[in-house]
Amino acid sequence: MSALAPLMEAFFTDRLIGQRGASPNTIAGYRDTFRLLLGFAAEGTGKKPSGLDIADLDAPLIAAFCDHLEHERGNQVRTRNNRLAAIHSMFSYAALRHPEHAATIQRVLAIPTKRCDRNLVTWLTEIEVDALLAAPDRTTWAGRRDLAMLVLAAQTGLRISELTGLTIADVHLEAGPYVHCLGKGRKERATPLTPHTVAVLRVWLRERGGVPTDPLFPTRTGTRLSRDAVEHRLARHLAAARASCPSLRTKRVGMHTLRHSAAMRLLEAGTDVTIIALWLGHEQPATTAQIYLHADMSQKQRAIARVTPPGTTPGRYRPADPLLAFLEAL
Repeated sequence: MSALAPLMEAFFTDRLIGQRGASPNTIAGYRDTFRLLLGFAAEGTGKKPSGLDIADLDAPLIAAFCDHLEHERGNQVRTRNNRLAAIHSMFSYAALRHPEHAATIQRVLAIPTKRCDRNLVTWLTEIEVDALLAAPDRTTWAGRRDLAMLVLAAQTGLRISELTGLTIADVHLEAGPYVHCLGKGRKERATPLTPHTVAVLRVWLRERGGVPTDPLFPTRTGTRLSRDAVEHRLARHLAAARASCPSLRTKRVGMHTLRHSAAMRLLEAGTDVTIIALWLGHEQPATTAQIYLHADMSQKQRAIARVTPPGTTPGRYRPADPLLAFLEAL
């Protein structure tokens, strides 16, 4: 067995688990990165994954792997950069244990992340959220589970990993109702629940039964829903909602869209960005401001209205004639 196999085992057990105390989600992300990398390297070199050496994972191979992720697997640039960050982390650890491979390691660490466009976030209006929540079939057990899950996600803005990780004990529906979750970076937070969400969850919990440590939203066999299963259920209900709400047909909607929708409703209600950051579990309020203030056109329109020159009527410019509007748009 080459030096790479024990190095990688030590990286996961000593560095990630022992020294950094990485979360299960972080470990799973790193694991998937190296499973893909080793498969790509084995195919390119003709060696078995356990027979690969550190020298086989040189800078040209890592760069080719990044291109493979983006162009053949169809990953977004952010996913490509996340995979590269995991590789950089492992090679930084390798630099301490295998100085004889210093040249190879330094060349890999010098591979830069790729810049990408920062698009505006997509969120759902109140009408669109109502159409989505009306889609699950309430005559079935799965439909009632999905309704409770979507209502909770749309109101609280929980991440999909936080949603699937909830247990029955995490929901508190007495005075001052809230849901407790362990979020990104192992940060605990409690998110208040509205009366409507409380009513839906009460009905679901009566039907759900179980002990406090059981998953709040299980599969039919009682296990936790996977991320893919949740997205699949959302896509199914979204297809039904689009029949009654045409505006949904132009939007690409995932579970994270519900998180954005919850944040935008708070922002439109005049909630301070710092509070929204705490609500969402963001590390820095600046992250929240950059994402949501940039996307909120109403905030920008109010800013324009405040700086309107004296003697002019506030408002946005609109051409007086359709033909002039066509010419202006050319």
